[in-house]
Amino acid sequence: MKRTNIDFQPNYLASQVLFALALMAGSSMVYAQNMSVDGVVPSAQPSNAKDTNADGAKADADQALDAKAITTKVVITGNTVANRAPVQASLKATQPQSIITATFIEQAVTPLADFNAVARIAPSVGSGVSANGAGLAETKVTLRGFQDGEYNMTYDGIPFGDTNNPTHHSTSYFPARIIGGMVVERGPGNASNLGQATFGGSINLFSKELSADANFSPYFTVASWNTKMYGVQIDSGILDKYDGLNWMFNGSRLSTDGYLSQSAVREDNYQIKVQKNIGTDTTITFFSTYNKIFSNVADKGGVTLAQVALYGKNYALNPDPNSQNYSGYNFNNKKTDFEYLSVQTKLGSWSVDNTLYTYAYNNDTYSGQDASGATANGTKAAPAGNKNVPGYNKLNSYRVKGDILKLSDKTDAGLLRVGVWLETSDTDRHTYDLDWTLGVRNPKEATAPKDVAYEQKSSWKQYQPFVEFEWAATSELTITPGVKYMHFERSLDAEVNQGTRIPTKADQTYQATLPFLTANYSINKETSTYAQVAKGFLVPDLSMFYVNNPNLSKPEPQTSTNYQVGVVHQASNLVFDADIYYIDFNNKIASTGTGNDLIYYNQGGVVYKGVEASVTYYLGAGFSAHVNGSINQARTKGTNLQVAKAPKSTDAFGFLYKDGAWYGSIIAKTVGDQFAKDGEPAAYKIAAYTSTDLTMGYRWKNPGRFVKNLKVQLGIDNLFNKESATSISASSKGVQFDQYTFMPKRGWSLSTSIDF
Repeated sequence: MKRTNIDFQPNYLASQVLFALALMAGSSMVYAQNMSVDGVVPSAQPSNAKDTNADGAKADADQALDAKAITTKVVITGNTVANRAPVQASLKATQPQSIITATFIEQAVTPLADFNAVARIAPSVGSGVSANGAGLAETKVTLRGFQDGEYNMTYDGIPFGDTNNPTHHSTSYFPARIIGGMVVERGPGNASNLGQATFGGSINLFSKELSADANFSPYFTVASWNTKMYGVQIDSGILDKYDGLNWMFNGSRLSTDGYLSQSAVREDNYQIKVQKNIGTDTTITFFSTYNKIFSNVADKGGVTLAQVALYGKNYALNPDPNSQNYSGYNFNNKKTDFEYLSVQTKLGSWSVDNTLYTYAYNNDTYSGQDASGATANGTKAAPAGNKNVPGYNKLNSYRVKGDILKLSDKTDAGLLRVGVWLETSDTDRHTYDLDWTLGVRNPKEATAPKDVAYEQKSSWKQYQPFVEFEWAATSELTITPGVKYMHFERSLDAEVNQGTRIPTKADQTYQATLPFLTANYSINKETSTYAQVAKGFLVPDLSMFYVNNPNLSKPEPQTSTNYQVGVVHQASNLVFDADIYYIDFNNKIASTGTGNDLIYYNQGGVVYKGVEASVTYYLGAGFSAHVNGSINQARTKGTNLQVAKAPKSTDAFGFLYKDGAWYGSIIAKTVGDQFAKDGEPAAYKIAAYTSTDLTMGYRWKNPGRFVKNLKVQLGIDNLFNKESATSISASSKGVQFDQYTFMPKRGWSLSTSIDF
């Protein structure tokens, strides 16, 4: 069994076909994007308007466009700081939030980055540093100590995630170069906030706003480790010939050797977005993206301290075919797609917003058996005493389909919102054992089928109806009570179940009723306060079925009660927000027994509490200073010890510059002390680490007869060349096999883009 060459011609053509049909139909596709995220509403129309800064000069179109696209309810008129702040909150916020604009993404984040690299700037967001270089390997971020899978991610209001639990793959679906903005919400939100894990909050991504003008924009990036990324964005502008049809296409290709040894990556990404108004009351949005990645990567990555001593902190794979870490045995093929069709219209006094969507993930992984070296060579497929290389093939393939219906009616008393979220999924997962030396399956298991670790299919059906009323109690005060009902059915049909290796058919249903109450009080035009009391929930993941008798393993969904208050201030030279929070987490899932006697149950909980703040101050002459930070506790009720992988603090500090054609930033992000294992063991303490990133850029306007803009940008990641440990994965086979990940050394990128 040998590594195969991958054809990088896209075989998923739905976006291109539908795009062509839209052009021919002329009036079938209309843009309608009005997904409300806690007081932040992306712009429903393209805009090339310009805002006025504090000095009375006109701000650049990209500043005005990003602020209007992502933060239409943020007060930005005449406010230089609101156009420059890396993160800020809306004056209409009802819970702690961090709005990250398109300008920050384009001017302070490398075009190679993933969405977690964007989210890292926000208070209480920890981790997110890629060991292979920015955007070149998957990362995870924490949110107030909540791990990936304990908070939601959405794209244009649609929740997405894995189907065994709602975790995420940061290099799949949406690279940073197709993200038009982000809102990090630290709390369950209102009843209309959807997802399986409102438990820990939401990281909400938004697509780019369409341009009012036609553009042909090729772009190119070269970077450390033989990294190259090139692509093109095409904007149709508003086509009067087709009654205002507007569309955008973005296609790119990335290739790199990677910072980690023998860890090459190739990625293709294609995106299409189409809009058009039908009459005065109806709009439609069609969006599609396709992402394809081939990478050499150890399935269970990291490096032991013994390997560090021999090969360095960037050791991952090698060129030795007698090694389980041979790059030819460790690779994966990932294909993802994400599509939606959103229709927004009016029915009498009611506004109707319906979004039909689907997304899919297919990860076909091949790996050596054990990257840590704890498992010696030798297989059952060859004669006794052989030194053949063992490994496995792992598949995770799923498709999710759903529909989100939201209706709202504005009355004299306030705004009524009702709706329902419907969703289904189908998943196919397996792991087959291999003998890499012979290129055959390896019958290593004790019972038949001996070369199958597990082979299973699973599915879910869920619905979440909600209702809430944004009551305008006074002209300054809005109070929003709401309630949401969650009904989630999960089924398993496994010929060989994971963990037990016995045939298993089972299904379980989880239900919860979740009340919400939020309020926002406007003190004056520049300052508001808010408060929230809300229930959150987290659906138990698929591993609850990895037991001998799933009927004896029925834990309740983990739930949280969130209490938080905060303040937001926006003045001509200062934006500021701060909050305090207390979260009572119950029904923590634990397990007892081993092997086929394993069962899961609810035990105890965790108290999360802390303080968060963010401030940006305009210094003048184009310079702004930014500081944000958090102090975060996540302690178990029984032991009062900090839970694993929950940083005790975060902070960011930096300066930003924008004046005329020049712009730049230098920002240092620190993730505080944390422990890799529960119980705060000293051997698994991960010390605080800091990454400092620098960007400098220049934009020429109308430099040539046919050129509208020419931009050149230099980026330096990890400016001070730190190689701090960012995580430790404990091994059950001894501490000498614990695997560490480290920050990559200093890296650079040089990017250019041209608008014709």
